[in-house]
Amino acid sequence: MSVKSDRFGRAAACFVAILALWMLLFWRFHWSVILTGVFFAAIITATIGSRFPAGIAKVLNPLRWFYAAIYLPYFLYYCIRANLDVAVRVIHPDVPIRPGIVKVRTNLTGELAKAFLANSITLTPGTLTIDIDGQDLYVHWINIHTDDQEKRCAEIVGRFEPLLRRIFE
Repeated sequence: MSVKSDRFGRAAACFVAILALWMLLFWRFHWSVILTGVFFAAIITATIGSRFPAGIAKVLNPLRWFYAAIYLPYFLYYCIRANLDVAVRVIHPDVPIRPGIVKVRTNLTGELAKAFLANSITLTPGTLTIDIDGQDLYVHWINIHTDDQEKRCAEIVGRFEPLLRRIFE
């Protein structure tokens, strides 16, 4: 990608983000509100558009929004399933609990993608991401039922990683 197209992508993403924020704040689709928003978005883009984060133009890709829309119910399914699992472990005394900290490896490279993966793991009851060290995540897990590193990675990281890769990378 050339420098000129990267600069245009940053400016376009900045303009769209500012205009969308303006429209969300006013929540009126009157021509005066839209024109004022375009005016201020253009001024802000002209002043700070070059400092807008690189790669943010990927946010405008509709395919990424499609995968994000798929990810939300997918995540909610695993979150509800984990809630029920933790509730059963709390209520029933015979269900085993073997807590511990495990190290799992991710193939995600972007910082934002790894942050979303860590948050998805943390928001799922029974797991808590403690640290991210390069490609490794340290996760506190309520029940370590396997000592095999690959099976742990598949169970903790494997369910979220493919969709997050499509969204962020």
